[in-house]
Amino acid sequence: MKTTEAAFPIEAVREQFPALQRTYHGKNVAYFDGPGGSQVVKTAIQAIAGYMERGGANLHGSFPTSWETEEIIANAKGAVADFLNVGVNEVAFGANMTTLTIAIANALGKQFNEGDEIVVTEMDHRANVDPWLLMAKDRGLNVRWIKVDTDSLVLDLSDLHEVINEKTKIVAVGLASNAVGTIVDIEPIVKRAKEVGAIFAADAVHAAPHVPLDREKQGIDILLCSAYKFFGPHIGIAAIRESIFKDLEPYKLVPAPSYYPDKLETGTQNHEGIAGIEPAIDFFASFGEGKTRRERILSGLETIEAYENRLAKRLREGLRAIEGVTLFEAAADMPKTPTIAFQIEGQDPAEVCKIMAEEHSIFIAAGHFYASTLADRLDINKTGGWIRAGLAPYNTEEEVDRLIAAVAAL
Repeated sequence: MKTTEAAFPIEAVREQFPALQRTYHGKNVAYFDGPGGSQVVKTAIQAIAGYMERGGANLHGSFPTSWETEEIIANAKGAVADFLNVGVNEVAFGANMTTLTIAIANALGKQFNEGDEIVVTEMDHRANVDPWLLMAKDRGLNVRWIKVDTDSLVLDLSDLHEVINEKTKIVAVGLASNAVGTIVDIEPIVKRAKEVGAIFAADAVHAAPHVPLDREKQGIDILLCSAYKFFGPHIGIAAIRESIFKDLEPYKLVPAPSYYPDKLETGTQNHEGIAGIEPAIDFFASFGEGKTRRERILSGLETIEAYENRLAKRLREGLRAIEGVTLFEAAADMPKTPTIAFQIEGQDPAEVCKIMAEEHSIFIAAGHFYASTLADRLDINKTGGWIRAGLAPYNTEEEVDRLIAAVAAL
């Protein structure tokens, strides 16, 4: 059902997340660690348990549990196809986004020659940097960086035509910063990549719960995300454009399938985890309207984001009003996920997180969150990194106010 911002059914939403029943030191836990991994919706948990209770099996068997496993995988890929606007045969699953990216980078590297170039950014999680750097080192490729403007916390595209040039083969960019929440304007980067015939690879792990994803509209060639960031299990997801996927040669066992997408899915997959993907995606659709699941997903995301952004505004304003608190964020007119990074003067971030847990039952995290290049550029690693609070549709105004009051008490 479609809901307005004012009528967001927060109590009904919270009932769908069993983890919210947890208490710590006698208080209900407030989860603000969603950017590191969201809580899992009940329907996904039930699907995972149900698969295991009915009896699991490997693929290509001549018996019902094998057929059911194949059907679950097909249904999950159908849901991902609707979520990302890709073809079902372009979807592959893996242990996580990092593992899939390493495999894809190694496979693509076979097509490149010494002296070719790749482009990565200073904003990204290292999972969308190091796999490409390792491949470049192995193949003798040169690396260029899209720098971050440390004042505005957006990518500096002033020299984009020099960074992405006729030698560029891969451009890897995150759609949103998992550290400071900046949503990246990829349109000019994609346009330039296409001008020189480069492949555009997008890390959507942090963006997926917050930003509508459309491979076709956004011009992305390789799109990666992880279900555990959007209320599902720990499963990595890759959607690779068919024209690229068909020529990809991943490392695999000799008897394993040589056709896509199976050739990227090395070994026996996490079938029970895959069973939880479709329910996690259907959670978004449950908030929306439309004739197709794709339409309902987009509509549902819009509803969820209106609610999350309202909470984020409340949290940012509350933290900003506290003396000694510094927020790391792009300008107010720049789109951001509901992820807030901050520091407190004179306080070690890890110690702050311990106090939040032990005294207030608030779960937040500290560190560089693998966005270590950005952390180095901002010179915050010397002081323990950021404190990061991320909002999800199961968070409440009361929890936001609890966090603000707890920070003020420091």
